[in-house]
Amino acid sequence: MRTVQPTLPETETDKDQLPALTRAASGPLSVDILTDMASAKTDWLALERDPLNSLHQSYAWCAAWSQAMGTPLIIVRGQISGKTVFLIPLEIRRKGPFRIARFPGGNFNNINTGLFDSAFAEIATTDDARQILTDIRHQLRDRVDVLALQNIPLNWRGRRHPLSAFATSENQNRSFQLPLHPQFEDTLAQVNAKRRRKKFRVQTKRLNEIGGYEYYLTRDPAKQHELLDTFFQQKAERFASQKIPDVFQAKDVQRFFHGLVDVAFQADNVPLELHAIRLPGHDDAVAAIAGLSRKGDHVICQFGSIHSHLAADASPGELLFWLMIEKSCTEGAAVFDFGIGDQLYKRSWCTVVTVQHDMFRALSVKGYLPALGYRALAAAKTFIKAHPKLYGFIQSLRARKETAKPETDSD
Repeated sequence: MRTVQPTLPETETDKDQLPALTRAASGPLSVDILTDMASAKTDWLALERDPLNSLHQSYAWCAAWSQAMGTPLIIVRGQISGKTVFLIPLEIRRKGPFRIARFPGGNFNNINTGLFDSAFAEIATTDDARQILTDIRHQLRDRVDVLALQNIPLNWRGRRHPLSAFATSENQNRSFQLPLHPQFEDTLAQVNAKRRRKKFRVQTKRLNEIGGYEYYLTRDPAKQHELLDTFFQQKAERFASQKIPDVFQAKDVQRFFHGLVDVAFQADNVPLELHAIRLPGHDDAVAAIAGLSRKGDHVICQFGSIHSHLAADASPGELLFWLMIEKSCTEGAAVFDFGIGDQLYKRSWCTVVTVQHDMFRALSVKGYLPALGYRALAAAKTFIKAHPKLYGFIQSLRARKETAKPETDSD
């Protein structure tokens, strides 16, 4: 598999916003801070239409997070001649004595971009990025110590990120994508179709021997919530068996994902939808579950789980990916994104590895030390993840610490 990111399929962006914008004709850039999501909703939804802006900065995603966490958001807004050209939603979290501003969704976001007008993104300069960061520092220094923007691809499907000049470090995690073709066979051809088809036959044969299987996708909200609760249960069992912390355990995190399930969606705009493999011969027990999101032609697998022991030798999780990818091809998607985190099953499916970057910036005098600490920590995590034995040891220590904690409703 290639380790240098090849070009993902590019996509048409909304050219009606600031048409034919040039630096000479655009006018000065002004930056201000909003504290009410609703006041920015019209501009927010307009910028969302650009398919290269991440679904993790969508209005629905951020609203669900804010409501579940009980955390009000602030929004950095950029305008040119009264036209909104970018929005950067942030939540403020305390880490000890420090106030950290980050994207809503935190570690559950697979890709972050902010929301940028496509024409502005094309002409934005290093001076613009410098002004944006200077204005953010000036307007937030009494409320925020560190700006921590993480998991940002500096180049995403042909678009350079307007703040790319100010990345401070590579993120320790990569994300993995599979370009899709209208014909599923053409998609499979990228990842050794012969071997894949043989594996599919073996999986289906084993499942048929125990009563068959059903690819289960329901639009009934109550049943979607049931599947989500089953996922939380399966994941908790899996994490416990591996002696690692359960990142889905907190009640506010579970409220967040349940809130996403409740958001109305269209075929090509899905905040969260649960897919599953059920086994009719075992009272419709759920052998595998995955949560998918879709933004335009970009499908993201947010999470997945398998039954702790049922049909394990049939690899139901792998089978579910086959079926979801096949479905995505028939529905016109161009990218199936396995998200961040290096796993063997991702490498077996994906031909694209995307490097993401972090931006840690001190906004107050007090913030300089933790900003440096964040950069050092990112470097340390990169080193640890490059050494699997050390990574496993650290995970076991974290699991012991989490087990010793009383259960709380917040992170």
